[in-house]
Amino acid sequence: MADGQEIKKGRKFDQVLDGARTVFLRDGFEGASVDDIAREAGVSKATLYSYFPDKRLLFMEVAKCECARQADEAMEVLDLTAAPETVLRGAAERIVAFISSEFGQRVFRICVAEGDRFPQIGPQFYCSGPQLVRDRLASYLRQATERGQLRIDDIELAAEQFAELCKAGIHDRMIYGIGEAGTPADARRTIDGAVEMFMARYGARYGVKP
Repeated sequence: MADGQEIKKGRKFDQVLDGARTVFLRDGFEGASVDDIAREAGVSKATLYSYFPDKRLLFMEVAKCECARQADEAMEVLDLTAAPETVLRGAAERIVAFISSEFGQRVFRICVAEGDRFPQIGPQFYCSGPQLVRDRLASYLRQATERGQLRIDDIELAAEQFAELCKAGIHDRMIYGIGEAGTPADARRTIDGAVEMFMARYGARYGVKP
């Protein structure tokens, strides 16, 4: 990390992360105090700072773990042998839920705001968040293509395209504070559009029933 600030691991590292996750999800980044996090984790402030010298580093580590957890849970509950429309809809629901959540918005803003001071934050989060989602989506698309359910030449590009379709009409409006966004109606509209457009390109157009 920049300015010599690094994450160090120790015996109570996971304990600190669990406490921080509870506080950040409850109070948000700005509302979470180091005192509250230490208290929730059952450690001293000195122990917390020995692992995470900056609250932003702690938040990003929590965000990375939370994204990985959500990705794991998503893959566990989705039936990867189901029709593409079903799997893609389930994946889209989870992507939209995260990007439209207050937690997801905070993660994005911190990556942008702290990019100069902590240049590794963005790449580290990308690899454990968006990249992880795209890799797992690509794995499914490859399987569906091999089964003849989809016809895709560039699997990685298709995964990127679907992830971006899941942001349409929601992400930018939330980031720039333009009108109301992230409502259930917005989510349904975006999810329906993402699945329909993806299938029109990689399914129905090639004879796979949408």
